[in-house]
Amino acid sequence: MTDEPKDKAGDKPERDAQAQPAATKAVEAAESAKNAAATDAKAKAEDKAARDAALAALEADAPTPKAEPKAEVKSPLDKALPLPAKKPDAKDAKDAKAEAPKAAKAKEPEKPDPEDDPNRIPTAPPWWKTLRADPPAHISAALGIGLIALIILVWWFATRGAPTDRIISPSKLPSPGEVFGSFDRLMDRNLIESILTTLERVFKGVGLAALIGISVGVLAASNRGVGATVMPLVIFLRSVPMGALIPLTLLLFSDGEKQKWMFIFLAIVPFVFSDSVKAISIVPERYVETAQTLGASRWQIIRKVLVPLALPDIITSLRFQLGLALGYIMLVEIINSPRGIGALFLGSERAGLFEHTYLLLFVVALIAFTLDIVLRTLQRGLFAWRKDL
Repeated sequence: MTDEPKDKAGDKPERDAQAQPAATKAVEAAESAKNAAATDAKAKAEDKAARDAALAALEADAPTPKAEPKAEVKSPLDKALPLPAKKPDAKDAKDAKAEAPKAAKAKEPEKPDPEDDPNRIPTAPPWWKTLRADPPAHISAALGIGLIALIILVWWFATRGAPTDRIISPSKLPSPGEVFGSFDRLMDRNLIESILTTLERVFKGVGLAALIGISVGVLAASNRGVGATVMPLVIFLRSVPMGALIPLTLLLFSDGEKQKWMFIFLAIVPFVFSDSVKAISIVPERYVETAQTLGASRWQIIRKVLVPLALPDIITSLRFQLGLALGYIMLVEIINSPRGIGALFLGSERAGLFEHTYLLLFVVALIAFTLDIVLRTLQRGLFAWRKDL
């Protein structure tokens, strides 16, 4: 009995030695769990702070929601006794009336712009925006008539009123009424006979110039040797002033009718020759080569290819030369001719009939214009394939 407690007391230090490592491990485990809990709490705090910062940023960027209007609460009394309708204000009615067309226009579907259509055929710009474009015939006529009317208006303004009150003296420029009102008196001076005499002289001179000038011009354009031979004489005639040809023709042909139309011949034949050479030269070479391929001779090429293709331009030159010849013939008729328009000019100046002098200018211009219209009409009928005539 006495020995058993001793054994129990002797075993206590041994048991403590065995329990100490287990306690140490338990303390270390408790500290590790405490440190892990602290780390987890810190991470959660940081995560919450990040979420709060993100929500604050989103709330700052988001638009402020508008407060919805509160629904009007009606009492049962309002339902039983409806209020009288409010009379529309005059200003509101006017604004509503003004906004009605705009609202209707806004509801209408927009029409597509034709300029945006990819399949649209482009149109040419108007003639006044295009270089070298011809206006329509009626516009051309209106522009020409408008310029003449403007000149006559300025003429009337400068010669209106009494002779002493005019801007320009009647001895220098009569009024339009005085000029055109003297037509009857001019007719009494054999105007028709004078016109026919002048035209006869012009047609003889231009006809001879056309016969010789065109023939030699075609030969010169076809054979450059002929052109080199004739060219010095042509240059000489083109360089001589028209006034210098009058004494020459008087010396060679006296002062009869032959002198007058020979003067017209010498005055315009070099120009008819030059224009004929140019008209033959501009005929495309492919027509000549085609005729040669088909076996045509030189004479056949000239007669059937070159001349027909150049003839429209040659006649255009003759139209211009005819108008010049009407002016040239006056130089000869004024000097020594008892008949003709030039003789009427000289007689009007000597008699002091200044209105007849101006009226004769209109007569000559009218004759030249009429001849040009007639020849152009015939030219377009004969050469319908030329659209530029």
